[in-house]
Amino acid sequence: MEHDYTLTIYSESQFHLLNKLSSMFIRKGIKVLSLNMSESEIEKIYRITIVVNERKDNVINLAAQIEKIIEVYKCYYSHDDEIIYRQTALIKISTAALMSEKKIEKLLEDNELRISEIRSDYTILQATGQVEDINYLVEELTPLGLTEFVKGPRITLISSCPGFSIEL
Repeated sequence: MEHDYTLTIYSESQFHLLNKLSSMFIRKGIKVLSLNMSESEIEKIYRITIVVNERKDNVINLAAQIEKIIEVYKCYYSHDDEIIYRQTALIKISTAALMSEKKIEKLLEDNELRISEIRSDYTILQATGQVEDINYLVEELTPLGLTEFVKGPRITLISSCPGFSIEL
């Protein structure tokens, strides 16, 4: 049975690795749900976070193959209940709707929505939470004047792992 798994990869080169990973995922027919690249807690080592929806045995094999790539130091795989994760979204709604819809005010209070910017014709809201939280907000705001939104990639920390820097 397929589930969402998060691959956390520590590497010295993010651009060469991205090309190799892309080829590997295309060859295996694996769809990437989210991709995030950033600096890690260790100088000159990058952290790449990839979310896939696959069977566990496929993810185990994939992680083992990724670790064989020369630039990769370590590849962890984690199920959603083994990580702490968040996603951020920017949501553009009509300022008129914000001022007139009481439901938007309630959504702001109940869902930790932040107003990032207000213009005369639109307002930018910022939401941070679980994937389901962001999807819920988009569904609720669409009939109330949502004109545009963008979701950022998932960012994660592995709950049970002491950290790559300690393992290194």
